[in-house]
Amino acid sequence: MENVDYSLIIPVYNEEETLSELYKQVSSLIEKLDGEAEVILVDDGSKDRSYSLMIDIHNIDPRFKIIRFSKNFGHQIAITAGMDFAGGKAIIIMDADLQDPPEVVLEMAACWREGYDIVYAQRAERQGETFFKKLTAAIFYRLLHKLTQIDIPVDVGDFRLVDYKALEAFKVLREHNRYVRGMFSWIGFKQIGITYQRSARFAGRTKYPFKKMLKLALDGIFSFSNIPLQLVLKLGMTIIVVSLLGFIILAILALDRRVISGLIWLYFFIALTCGLQLFGMGLIGEYVGRIYEEAKNRPLYIIKTLHGLETDKIFMPHYNYQSKHDTTAAG
Repeated sequence: MENVDYSLIIPVYNEEETLSELYKQVSSLIEKLDGEAEVILVDDGSKDRSYSLMIDIHNIDPRFKIIRFSKNFGHQIAITAGMDFAGGKAIIIMDADLQDPPEVVLEMAACWREGYDIVYAQRAERQGETFFKKLTAAIFYRLLHKLTQIDIPVDVGDFRLVDYKALEAFKVLREHNRYVRGMFSWIGFKQIGITYQRSARFAGRTKYPFKKMLKLALDGIFSFSNIPLQLVLKLGMTIIVVSLLGFIILAILALDRRVISGLIWLYFFIALTCGLQLFGMGLIGEYVGRIYEEAKNRPLYIIKTLHGLETDKIFMPHYNYQSKHDTTAAG
C-alpha cells in the first residue's frame, strides 16, 4: 500500500491466543481512522503458531503485513524493525497483548492532526498486574526520571504515535542496547501525553518477566545516565575520608595507651573497601561491555521473510545484505 497515512507497528512473540482478537480490534480501528492505514506485524522469533496465524491474517487482509525475524531479537528491536519498514506519515507503536487499547489511537491521531510530532500514552492505571510489578514499575520510572539527563515522562511505555519527521531522526540512532521510549524523549520535537487505563492481558502470559524488565531498566539507566559512575566516585571518596578518620581515632587511642583491638576496625574497612572496589569494577564493566557491543557494529536484526513489504525500504546504514530471493535482510 503506497502513501498510507498511518502505520501500526505491533511486535509479536508467542501470541497465538490473542492474534484473532487483535485482528478483530485493529481492523475495526483502522476503519475509523481518517486516512489509509497499514499494520506491520513483527514476528520476534515466536515458537508457537503465531507466524502461521499471521500468514492467515495477511492472506485475508493485505493491509496486515509481516516481518519475520530469524530468531528472537527482543521487543525493542522488533519495534525498531517495524519502524524501519513503515511507510505512513504517522507511525503508531502498540503491543499485541491488547493491554494498549486500540481506541486510544484515535485520540493520538487527533493530537497529531493538531500539530504534535510525538503523542505518548501515559498509564493512569495498570489493570491485571501484580502488586509487585506495579510497585517495581513505579519505583523504576521515578528513579529513571531522577537519574537521567533527559526528561523521560513517568509511567509511559512504548505505546505512542510518531510523526514521520521525528521517525527519520529516530532512525539515525542505531545503538544495540535500546530503550526506545528514552530515545524518543532524547530526539525532542513537539510532544504531548494522553492518559489512559491500561487493560489486563487478553490472554496468555506476560512476555516481560522480572528478568527482562530488569534488563530494560538497566538499558534505560545506562543509555541515558552517567550518574551511577559519579555516585561510585563520591562513595569511594566518602569511604576514604571515613577510613582516614577511623585510623586517626585508633592512633589517638593508642597514644593514650588504651587497649583496643584494631583487628575489628581493620576487618571492617577491608571488607567495605573490597566491596566498593568490586561494585565499582562491575559498574564500569557494564558501561565498557556496552561500548564493546556497539564497537562490533553488528546489524540490529536479521529478517527471515517478508510479506507485503519491500526490502528496498529497509534502513541499513551499517550492513547491507539481501539474498538472491530478496527474503533475507539485516538492519
